[in-house]
Amino acid sequence: MPTHPSHHDPDDATTTRTRLPEGESAALAAGRRPVRTSRTMVTVVGVVVLLIAALAFATRGSSGGGAGSGGDGAKGGGQAAPTAPTGVRPVSGNTSGIATGFPKTQQGAQSAAANYAVALGGDGMFKTNTRHAVVDAVYTADAAAKLKPTQDQAYSKDFLSKLGLDANGNPPSGMTFISRTIPVGTKVEQYGTDTATVSVWYTGLIGMAGNSSTDPVHTDWMTWTFNLVWTGSDWKVASDSQKNGPAPVPGDDTAATAADIAKAVSQYGGFTYAR
Repeated sequence: MPTHPSHHDPDDATTTRTRLPEGESAALAAGRRPVRTSRTMVTVVGVVVLLIAALAFATRGSSGGGAGSGGDGAKGGGQAAPTAPTGVRPVSGNTSGIATGFPKTQQGAQSAAANYAVALGGDGMFKTNTRHAVVDAVYTADAAAKLKPTQDQAYSKDFLSKLGLDANGNPPSGMTFISRTIPVGTKVEQYGTDTATVSVWYTGLIGMAGNSSTDPVHTDWMTWTFNLVWTGSDWKVASDSQKNGPAPVPGDDTAATAADIAKAVSQYGGFTYAR
């Protein structure tokens, strides 16, 4: 299964979610319906539940985060947090299209790791100029300087050719190369004064979409661990490593056509992830 070449320091390896708009969160919270006794009772109860849920989530959203906004919402030990949106809002800054300017908190470190995984797992990594821009934005200056030459060798002409790309990282005419990382959750492994180790569990899409593709788009499941350092204004990656899994049992979904996959990737944008 083709993936990004291994170029990370294998030193080492709490949980996050994509923040939903308050309206969507309320709709999800009110998704269960009461037992059907009569149309009138169902209608009345349904309206009340919707109003209560909407008010609760609207109030939480307007406060800029619940009790976890101080940075302690994600505690060590691997405990999963509630599935409702919590914590600070996503950052507004970006560098080379990558979210930056994360706060010096556990939540900030987790948000940084999730967004850095997305950037480093994107198709921009297969082109030299965009790859260098991503690395400079995500890694410390020292780590980036050491990593770029190694990556340039790893993303060789032969490696790109195995993925169906030319020497410049471009797909053949009429084909769409897809590489996308989708974080499922994050976990703080260690948190110190100016350092943090955060693991990102993610699923990814990679492959070539096209009628004559010999490497159709498929999914994989990985855990990406980032050793972060505080630079005075943001979290940056000092080193990172990856390992396989954990992967769930595959579902019974019918695979889409190459055209549908290519269309979906071009129409559905990614997210800025926040703890």
